[in-house]
Amino acid sequence: MSKRILTALPVYNEAKHVSSVLQEVLQHADDVLVIDDGSTDGTSGILDLIPGIQVARHGVNLGYGAALATAFRHALLHDYDVLVTMDCDGQHQPLFVRQFAELIDNEYAPADMISGSRYMREFGCDNAAPEDRRRINARITACLNEKLGLQITDAFCGFKAYRVSALADLDITNPGYAMPLQLWVQAASLGWRIREAAVPRIYLDEKRSFGGALDDADVRLAHYHSVLNDELSRRGLPQRFTADCGAAAAG
Repeated sequence: MSKRILTALPVYNEAKHVSSVLQEVLQHADDVLVIDDGSTDGTSGILDLIPGIQVARHGVNLGYGAALATAFRHALLHDYDVLVTMDCDGQHQPLFVRQFAELIDNEYAPADMISGSRYMREFGCDNAAPEDRRRINARITACLNEKLGLQITDAFCGFKAYRVSALADLDITNPGYAMPLQLWVQAASLGWRIREAAVPRIYLDEKRSFGGALDDADVRLAHYHSVLNDELSRRGLPQRFTADCGAAAAG
């Protein structure tokens, strides 16, 4: 029996990109779920005009993490085997969807999660990451490797594939952009088999807001450390993420 694969894309005010991105996604994925996270820019109306997609709607903007949690629940509820998640802003290339899904059940190295990495190798279409994002990603990635025993190169890439049966063990509560940090702590604690797969490094919206004070890089880094430590405490583990964690990796 062939695997049932769901490709899910959180969207919030992506009227500029959503139609073209989804048309390309539909060339590489059979079942597509769009989580409209309370868009107010006309995205919802555009989604109504695109055939062949499923849409889950949040009445108000709940956050990136909340949108992914909706995708997790949907995949579990509808008995999918693999969930692939990607962003809808044009930074992820849909041609990798099937490759990611197939890697979950690789004969020699099956995985519970395949996580995209923009730093494993160089692609001809790569561009430079905004410096504050590159620095924070490098520091948090180094922290996760050091404190959780992971071996990853990109903590924040949203292009991922999951074994859906493993998602039932997660308890995701962070609704925002820091949700991946909660995910890493839980995945490590659960002993998930994690592999990375290289994807191009494409940044189209360097002015993206993380929300209020979090647009300040130092505030955002401190917040990420706090999220990591809070998740460790929630799981009865000692806090390990100090303010200087990963500093040497930032360059």
